[in-house]
Amino acid sequence: MFVYADHAATTKMSDVALKAYSETAAQFYGNPSSLHSLGQRAKEVLEDCRGRIARAINADPREIYFTSGGSESDNQAIRSAAYAGAKKGKKKLVSTAIEHHAVLHTLKKLEREGFEVVLVPVKPNGIVDVKQLEASIDENCALVSVMLANNEIGTIQPVNEVGEICRRRGVLFHTDAVQAVGHIPVDVKEIGCDYLALSAHKFTGPKGVGVLFAKRGAPLTPLIEGGAQEKNKRAGTEDLPAIAGMTAALEASIADMGRSSAVLKRLQDKLIDGLSKIPHCALNGDRTLRLPGNISFCFEGIEGESLLLLLDEKGICASSGSACTSGSLDPSHVLLAIGRVHDVAHGSLRLTLGAENTEADVDYLLEAVPEVVTYLRNMSPVWRDLQEGRRQYIL
Repeated sequence: MFVYADHAATTKMSDVALKAYSETAAQFYGNPSSLHSLGQRAKEVLEDCRGRIARAINADPREIYFTSGGSESDNQAIRSAAYAGAKKGKKKLVSTAIEHHAVLHTLKKLEREGFEVVLVPVKPNGIVDVKQLEASIDENCALVSVMLANNEIGTIQPVNEVGEICRRRGVLFHTDAVQAVGHIPVDVKEIGCDYLALSAHKFTGPKGVGVLFAKRGAPLTPLIEGGAQEKNKRAGTEDLPAIAGMTAALEASIADMGRSSAVLKRLQDKLIDGLSKIPHCALNGDRTLRLPGNISFCFEGIEGESLLLLLDEKGICASSGSACTSGSLDPSHVLLAIGRVHDVAHGSLRLTLGAENTEADVDYLLEAVPEVVTYLRNMSPVWRDLQEGRRQYIL
């Protein structure tokens, strides 16, 4: 049996996205910047997609910039706000300890350039401490960046509350919504953000294309020079087929959101309840305030890498955390931030379900995961020490 349970890493392109992609590639291959009729027809498709994306997140089409994906969008938003703040003598950047590395690595680079970076801790359930975040904002603060939903443990952050604080304090607010858009309702006006990043391949669109929402009036500095595309803010010929595929995928995802969320929540609850029966394990993140279909566990006494490889032999595609750090030997910074110790954080498993997953898939996961965990524990000297009392259980 084959089960794909790694939708947080990427999703298969939907039929509607693939159709829009291929038809656009075949019919509208002109350059949208060209003045001839073929180019202008491509321009019309581009602007139609811009308007449809804007409606999907309740934005103005003039606030939508097409990019290569979430990482680029995050980078451009954070750098733009930071450099604009520095011109006014504001060089403090506030974020959280569980952000995606597209945010954290950008902040680290800015820190080397002389900016002050404050990473606010999260509670054990993976939710940011809003009071501590607000206390970190002062007159030197140029930007607050808080992700809408975490890519590893699925926790949904109180971004509306953070947005209200930022508006009241006159500070720019960026949210990485890559994991959220297409899966839960996202309204930039309700959030009150100045910048928002999304990526098509997280909601059954093509890889390599995304959007940066930048509120009108928010500073925006180009990362890529060389052309006047995207209102002089992002040089390079737009990938029109990918943009069309992304637009179709987003609209379809939003239209089906109510039904799919209910199905995923039911499967998620069954999987969490079943895996919780494994001795000495723990669910990572809040049980309720989490993305539908996201399941993250730590199992004491095993290594996550071995767990993934053995599950793969059984036809199960899963992960231990973010796909962007899958080659790292270090434990997840997200799991450490919620209080998991190194030994436990190494034994993590992330299962993220999608529209094609079924009850039978969940039944197979509930059969395979406990079997593999037991097998690995029986081989582990650490587990033997725990059972024989030479070490104390943590979970």
